[in-house]
Amino acid sequence: MKKKTTNYNRREFLEKAALAGTLGTLGVGSILSSCSSKKSIKELDLPPLLSHAPDGPKLKAGLIGTGSRGTGAAFNFLSAGPNLEITALADVFQDKIDSCRKQFKKYKIDIPTKNCFIGFDAYKKLLETDIDVVLLATPPHFRPEHFKAAIKAKKHVFSEKPSAVDPVGIRSILSTAERAKSMGLNVVTGTQRRHQKDYIETYKQVANGAIGQVTGAKAYWNQSHVWYRTREENWNDMEYMIRNWNNFIWLSGDHILDTHVHNIDIVNWFSGKYPKSAIGYGSRVRRNTGNQYDFFSVDFDYGNGFSSHSMCRQIDSCANGVGEIVVGTKGYTNCRNRIYDHNGTVVWEYEYPKDKEGKTQNAGITAYVQEHIHLVAAIRTEGMYVNEAERTALSTLTAIMGREAAYTGKRITWEEIMNSKLRLGPSEYKMGPVNMPFEVPKPGTSVKI
Repeated sequence: MKKKTTNYNRREFLEKAALAGTLGTLGVGSILSSCSSKKSIKELDLPPLLSHAPDGPKLKAGLIGTGSRGTGAAFNFLSAGPNLEITALADVFQDKIDSCRKQFKKYKIDIPTKNCFIGFDAYKKLLETDIDVVLLATPPHFRPEHFKAAIKAKKHVFSEKPSAVDPVGIRSILSTAERAKSMGLNVVTGTQRRHQKDYIETYKQVANGAIGQVTGAKAYWNQSHVWYRTREENWNDMEYMIRNWNNFIWLSGDHILDTHVHNIDIVNWFSGKYPKSAIGYGSRVRRNTGNQYDFFSVDFDYGNGFSSHSMCRQIDSCANGVGEIVVGTKGYTNCRNRIYDHNGTVVWEYEYPKDKEGKTQNAGITAYVQEHIHLVAAIRTEGMYVNEAERTALSTLTAIMGREAAYTGKRITWEEIMNSKLRLGPSEYKMGPVNMPFEVPKPGTSVKI
């Protein structure tokens, strides 16, 4: 298909969107701050935040990974604008395909059986169909290979996070990202906060000096234990692990990647840096299945005295919370909607839109949909190219560095983790027994990364 489908360029597109009010229902304070910003939206590399993607020729998408997140991503894509379709599905399991199709049928969307593919090579068959966009939502272990194949097939991509589960996978993602750029293929990743209005407005303030030079941070994702599957009698090793993927390191990368990577990405984003090294610890206490940790506590050293304490936990009946704090020489921010001075006084606050009765509403269109609006708009608008693969891969690598510091008990440097030959998972994918160790990592006993 042709990438150029509109008659205006990126600059004109943003200007018209702003005049039409489609940059969102921001508060007056936010709008005034935006107008007086020292750095422009383009300079800060921010998404346009439209109410919907512009119209254009029909875009057909294929979904690889039809579980709950994949099905959700497909509906997010369909909600992004006009002339969008899901026309093909791929998954390892037939029941996942059936469940996804059932959800679509509720909205009178019928995916033909001929376009539904099962097995470890299902993604290859899907990429041979007449599609323009690929949505990647399988367990993260498979992401690098699927991303590589999608770009090779000349498809635009929406890819869920994390980007990979190991350094070998990250290097593959980085290489494919460069190839996508050379081919003009757009790539958007599932780091929702970077497409969320309140986070973006707060970032603009920080990027323009509101808290001064960043000197420290903390990031946290503490919650109860998430879902898990108990093994059924007829499940072989491979089927059990994939159905229970969220609890196995080789498939999910552990929850420091699967969830906490969002918070780690925010610290990297707001500071404009990646850490030089990490020291951390963690343990497994109450988890029911798999071989992951229950918690992590990691110190990321960004150099020049700036460090970030990063913690995540999945244990029931504990104090919970999710968020980020970034501290600077002038004050600090919760990254989402407030900036404080060092006395704790609010000096700036994102003004959420209000309804007719004056009640505060949320930040607008959900960030899950905004991601896809950005992708579709980039495909349909000349000059609005987007490729988020590299930055998400590097934030994922940050999380991997923290994980391996906790697993080994060693200080891990950025250079070590970037060049590591560590690869997780079996060498062959097939249903049946899996001959690989599933021990829980023990700090102080492993020195190889």
